[in-house]
Amino acid sequence: MKKVFLLGGLFLVVLAACSKKDNTTPYDAVAQFNIDSAKIDTYLKANNITGVKHDSTYGIFYQIVKRGDTKDTAKATSNVKVGYIGTLLDKSKFDSNDSTTFDLNRVIQGWQIGIPKIGKGGEINLYLPSYYGYGPTSPGSGIPANAVLIFNVKLIDFTNK
Repeated sequence: MKKVFLLGGLFLVVLAACSKKDNTTPYDAVAQFNIDSAKIDTYLKANNITGVKHDSTYGIFYQIVKRGDTKDTAKATSNVKVGYIGTLLDKSKFDSNDSTTFDLNRVIQGWQIGIPKIGKGGEINLYLPSYYGYGPTSPGSGIPANAVLIFNVKLIDFTNK
């Protein structure tokens, strides 16, 4: 009898847990992308930043500071060596590195799209809607969920695989 009562109680707990309504609003990537793009436009205007292009295929914003040697450019599978500074729209710096090496296909999509736009020795400013960064999740302190990311990236070298 105790087993029946225990199983019945457990069943009621599980049933109650399943019936709770989720009061959180579902993530809408398109709506967030539009919000982020508007924030980037506002930021660029407020800071008198000109010469920024909007990649109509992906929706990232970028400014080529120095094109570099474009005889050969990095690919999504390239191993790249870069220096960079990452900031948020409020200009707070969340990361930087003078020289680091990694496979391009192992980092955020915004870098995979932006870095191939320059060649070795080139420099680019990337203004990335959160979709091309970390989206609705925070990767850790310093970068909140749905954060627009700004990067200044210098492509020191790369090897195509």
